[in-house]
Amino acid sequence: MLPDTSAITRTAFRTLNQVVRPVLATGLGNPLPVGAGAVVVETTGRKSGLPRQVPLVAVRLGDKVAVSTVRGDSHWFANLEANDDAKIQLGGRFRDAKACTTRGPLNVAVLSTT
Repeated sequence: MLPDTSAITRTAFRTLNQVVRPVLATGLGNPLPVGAGAVVVETTGRKSGLPRQVPLVAVRLGDKVAVSTVRGDSHWFANLEANDDAKIQLGGRFRDAKACTTRGPLNVAVLSTT
């Protein structure tokens, strides 16, 4: 019988996020108005109602930022499906955004800043 790796995966991502999130909060690594980089996306927990922040690789074109995941159980993605209001951290500050989500082999959320 194979071991359950979901707990190990969650712990690994949680640890990585704790290291990466403070760096991205300074604006380092954020995409330019056109390009790729990393951002922090804040969602509202669909069960808890609390703010949740996650660093994600992103592609930006002006006021639109696309982020994605191949993991079908990503909580941040399910949170955006439940509530399309979000915040995205660019240049060291959070901006309000609306999300448009699409499920598929690559689950994609496009965040439009307001």
